Amino acid sequence: MSAPHVHGWCPGALKPMMSGDGLVVRVRAPLGRLSQEQAAGAARLAERDGNGLIDVSARANVQIRGVTPGAHPALIEGLRALGLVDRDVAAETRRNLVIQPFWSEDDPTHRVAQALTNALAHADAPDLPGKFGFAVDCGPTPLLRGTSADIRIEHGPDGLLVRADGSDRGAPVTEGSAAEMAIALARWFLDTGGAPEGRGRMARHLAAGATPPETFTAAPMALQGREPPGPGRTETGQLVALEFGQVTAETLAALAQRAPIRLTPWRMLLLEGVAEAPGLPGLIHDTTDPRLRIDTCTGAPGCPQGLSDTRNLAHALAPHLPHGRRLHISGCAKGCAHPGPAPVTLTATGPNRFDLVRDGRADATPEATGLSPDQIKKAL
Repeated sequence: MSAPHVHGWCPGALKPMMSGDGLVVRVRAPLGRLSQEQAAGAARLAERDGNGLIDVSARANVQIRGVTPGAHPALIEGLRALGLVDRDVAAETRRNLVIQPFWSEDDPTHRVAQALTNALAHADAPDLPGKFGFAVDCGPTPLLRGTSADIRIEHGPDGLLVRADGSDRGAPVTEGSAAEMAIALARWFLDTGGAPEGRGRMARHLAAGATPPETFTAAPMALQGREPPGPGRTETGQLVALEFGQVTAETLAALAQRAPIRLTPWRMLLLEGVAEAPGLPGLIHDTTDPRLRIDTCTGAPGCPQGLSDTRNLAHALAPHLPHGRRLHISGCAKGCAHPGPAPVTLTATGPNRFDLVRDGRADATPEATGLSPDQIKKAL
């Protein structure tokens, strides 16, 4: 079995990535929000120029799947008309933000996110690696600790902080200075060799011995964040989960008729101001549904590096998953759906054959190898 290929960058709209089912076109919605017009338009374009399947990524982006190279220019034209495309690839790559979705007019999250968006759009903004990202998490209690990011803006004990991922201290800031301080930390990361050959992550840089400037070690972060809520009613609206992070264009179009949509990094959608859960295909409303505890990638044949189908296996294993247990199913050793350790990970090694890893990542040493789906059910 050959090692999986690591691209080192993420797809965008202007720079899509070829997959097993066509181009993956990632749309980074401004402030993590789709108006009703934008959501309906994106659904229409996904049906016209793609295969009608849409992913919501772990960084709260929308991915239109199955786009042919010939259809890509028309898709970009349609997305640009909806205000969902940056001016160029560089601006698109830098605007790698994930935003706490439950913001209200009373907290600074959306204002800080807009200021950071504007700063990253400047021509002299730092040229950061493709996977380098920011988390804007300025609510009363941090919610994005489990979401991948390199620079975090969140509430500390005495106000807002900008901190490097991997550090438990940060720089105190105001709403007006947060974006500028985040850009300064990004420049420090580059100036101190955090991205050799154009790749690198903040936590790895700190683990290798880099020490942030004293400004960014001045104040402690909040002692702890909290887990994101499950599907259901919230103060902001109705939170609906997507089966394995995917929705059809038809269902997205139906949701667009109801309300503006905020994207979340938990493969859920937040319907602004909606009180009742919509009964539409592919949505999960029960917080105890075992499918919510399975992280799975696209797998074969949708991903060219996938060595086995993963989604059908996830369907088959969901009823057998013990209560409270979390499962990661990966089509290869990259572990895209869950880069960190999981209680149980199944890593594909061939068609309907998986290695079983406990408390580890997809590329860790397995406890058992070459398991069939029936053997996996017994192992669970």
